[in-house]
Amino acid sequence: MAKKKEVKKRKLNKKRFFIFLIILIIIVLLIYKLFNTNITNIYISGNSYLTDQEIIDMAGITKYPNSINNMSYSIKNRLEKNKYIYSAKVNKNLFLNKVYIEVKENYPLFYYQSEVKTILYNGDKVDDKFSTITVINKIPDTIYDKFLSKLKQVDNDILNRMSEIEYKPNDVDEERFFILMNDGNYVYLTLNKFLTINKYIEMIKSFDNQKGILYLDSGEYFDTFNE
Repeated sequence: MAKKKEVKKRKLNKKRFFIFLIILIIIVLLIYKLFNTNITNIYISGNSYLTDQEIIDMAGITKYPNSINNMSYSIKNRLEKNKYIYSAKVNKNLFLNKVYIEVKENYPLFYYQSEVKTILYNGDKVDDKFSTITVINKIPDTIYDKFLSKLKQVDNDILNRMSEIEYKPNDVDEERFFILMNDGNYVYLTLNKFLTINKYIEMIKSFDNQKGILYLDSGEYFDTFNE
């Protein structure tokens, strides 16, 4: 008669079970903590026209809500739906309580007097008026898009020095513009040489900060007003 095979009972490793239980409890507590974590700190960068508070309001996190219910991509989508936000990057720290928002504003490029509209960076037209450059006359449709493209490439510190722009063609060039600067200087330039305006500050310094007319449409020379 065959003998019955004895089945050895494996003893419970209490030490391993205890470690497993501790790890499981920690994981459960961490998950619970994360799902009940509110946003506590918000850091904003890249803005100049919009205030930090306006961006926080646009992001929908004014009352520092639950972080899981306000994921980074959701905050980003809310921001980019606003007409004054061109793009946004949103990140959080490991514990999800800190939000880092970096925006590129769809800022006002100029006030288009002939249409009574403000033109934004992406070309949109809005009724709101800002303290910005005024284009005082109509630019032909055949030139407008090129003008917009060139103006977007001008450094912000130079844009902030511009007061008025006038479309002022002559017999030589139909893409010629006249610019009144906030410091009292005048500038003539064409679209083909438009980006030379980015050197405006160093050019003016080379003329001992005198006031006059800077011709960038034909060469680069400066006539002072007292000559």
